[in-house]
Amino acid sequence: MSDRIDFNDEDSNRSANPTFDSVLTSRLNRRGLLLGGVGSAVLTACGGGSGGGVAFPIIPPAPAPAPAPAPGPAPGPTEKLLGFGAVPKSLADSVLIPAGYSASVLYALGDPLTGATPAYANDGTDTGFENRGGDHHDGMEWFGLGADGKRSDSSIDRGLLAVNHEATTDETLSSFFLHANGGTTTLPRPAAEVDKETAVHGIAVLEVRKDGAGKWSYVKDSAFNRRVTPLTEIDIAGPAKGDALMKTKYSPTGVKTRGTLNNCGTGKTPWGTFLTGEENWFGYFTRAAGDDAARSNDKSVTSLKRYGRAAGATSRHGWETGGADDKYQRWNISKTGASVDGTDDYRNEMNGMGFVVEFDPYNKSKLGVKRTALGRYAHESIAFSKPVAGQKVACYMGDDARNEYFYKFVSDAVWSEADANPSDPLATGAKYLDQGTLYVARFDADGAGTWQELSLSNPAVAGFAGYSFANQADVVVNARLAADAAGATKMDRPEWCATNPANGEVYLTLTNNSNRRIEPASSSQLVPDPANPRVYTDFKGTTAQSGNPNGHILRMADAGGNPASTSFRWDVYAFGAESGANADTVNLSKLTADQDFSSPDGLVFSRSTGICWIQTDDGAYTDVTNCMMLAALPGQVGDGAKKTLTYQRADSTQYTVDTMIGKQPTADTLKRFLVGPSGCELTGLCETPDGKAIFVNIQHPGESTKQADLADPSKYTSQWPSNAGYGAGKRPRSATIVITKDDGGRVGS
Repeated sequence: MSDRIDFNDEDSNRSANPTFDSVLTSRLNRRGLLLGGVGSAVLTACGGGSGGGVAFPIIPPAPAPAPAPAPGPAPGPTEKLLGFGAVPKSLADSVLIPAGYSASVLYALGDPLTGATPAYANDGTDTGFENRGGDHHDGMEWFGLGADGKRSDSSIDRGLLAVNHEATTDETLSSFFLHANGGTTTLPRPAAEVDKETAVHGIAVLEVRKDGAGKWSYVKDSAFNRRVTPLTEIDIAGPAKGDALMKTKYSPTGVKTRGTLNNCGTGKTPWGTFLTGEENWFGYFTRAAGDDAARSNDKSVTSLKRYGRAAGATSRHGWETGGADDKYQRWNISKTGASVDGTDDYRNEMNGMGFVVEFDPYNKSKLGVKRTALGRYAHESIAFSKPVAGQKVACYMGDDARNEYFYKFVSDAVWSEADANPSDPLATGAKYLDQGTLYVARFDADGAGTWQELSLSNPAVAGFAGYSFANQADVVVNARLAADAAGATKMDRPEWCATNPANGEVYLTLTNNSNRRIEPASSSQLVPDPANPRVYTDFKGTTAQSGNPNGHILRMADAGGNPASTSFRWDVYAFGAESGANADTVNLSKLTADQDFSSPDGLVFSRSTGICWIQTDDGAYTDVTNCMMLAALPGQVGDGAKKTLTYQRADSTQYTVDTMIGKQPTADTLKRFLVGPSGCELTGLCETPDGKAIFVNIQHPGESTKQADLADPSKYTSQWPSNAGYGAGKRPRSATIVITKDDGGRVGS
């Protein structure tokens, strides 16, 4: 293949589920062009820092006037949230933050996690990634450590970071920055390359500390440091444990699997464990062209196609060609054995991926656990309802693919405060995450919505003509098919979700969807609906991008504030758009140049300040600015008004759709806080309990570099973080940074 793989471009939902076109009263207009101007920030980088951390340039939005002489002693500072100056858009290969803040690199791809592991050379010769930092830093959570080395929820200067390592930077088969000569671009792949690429996936747990001078660093030889890769053994729990769908050559009883893969968003449980979501795992597997016939075209074929693996599907990296060893052959999910149950091959191997996995970050002797009751799909982050004694616990999850769904799981058990700090955290996880009810969201035109149960108790699921579910294990393993049956609303790539600590409302990023159309030409193309109401054209230079290129952020409130409720209210908090776009059809939130954004992805609420941090993973606006992070002080569902969008089809018929838009953000409630280096995605954020340090991930800087240009660093589209003074070599590296306020205040004030 000659083109870079778009690993987030899965589109396998061919269900006939309504998209609320039945509630629309007329037709939508084809025209809604983004008309904003194109600009860039010309910035000057500066060196800085000492030791392991390196300070980034801190560039204010505009030069500040010289202060007038003070008549007397200045009063103490008064905190104002979002009191910082908005950072301008930028195409510079550096990290920009507001004046009055400092940032440094904390932990990057390849950094040693044991004292015996040598420093990272960053030239493709490095090995031993089972003991090094992985690639594509993504979701991340903080877990405090006390002076006694035990869990401390109040610790502000010592803790563990649990970090997802999602994927690698590719143009063809090879993760070329990892290999000295760029790696092979044809099959078969050498075993040494496959082993290295496999090992940089998964998660890491690492200890971090702040010294007396306020400088943060990670502890290279900490006993807590841990890597989990796609080869690490994992337990299976919940309805699918031991089911026929989970049986493989590796685990004939279906109770274990190997590894976790393509880990994206995260969650932190009320009982203090780490949750990681397995997102775009389907692309790592291959299936032979004749596999449908080998399976006698049974219902497993329906399942495989629904999850993006049609017969003849090739794998992302060709890992299955690394050799005859079992660790390579597992990536071939064709039926090759003679057994009835799949215990002599890996025909069921993909059924072991696509879950939320729970880890005890404080105890690396404990295996991770796949919580199958939460369903199997392209998981992003997982957000919990506020735990209330005597009330059931809910968690919310998005399926990140075009036209996929938003889910909720409600525990059978009611919350007990005694479970907040248990002696056996994974047993507590089993209590709340292995038994309960899985739901999928259906959004109605009037700002209401319902949660549809995914079980055989729902007649729509039990009687589904498209797939015959055998039991609840079958329902959760094939949650997408169950959601099809339940009539869920197809959404514009549901990504991260987060719970507002102020009121318990749930926010969901809908990154974009190129398949929205006024006049659909295929079964995968959808007309707009109230929860996904825009269809327009966004010009990136002279290239037209159609559908909903900029995405939006939706929010919802369960009825009565009860997370177990099966109904909710919703509206759209903010629509991504260029500030100069048409305010009637595209820039519906009327964003200014200090607020405009595209393709919201990461989403985290600060438990300290209540700030909602919004991170972007953008391809539509990157001719104007690199990806960014914004700070928001959102209101609540229903604080805005209904908006009717009217468009015209080619046959001149009118088509209208009503949507619910939240209160317009102001300069005091939404502004840009950070812009990342070239080609990066901003993703993952956590903080110390006092809110005075936040940790942010910079993923895949220089992603658009060509494999053929590996030998010439001047042709890299990014050299970050080496150009900021961190580490050897010039190959770009994903990394975690730490941000603090120079006056010692809380970040975001």
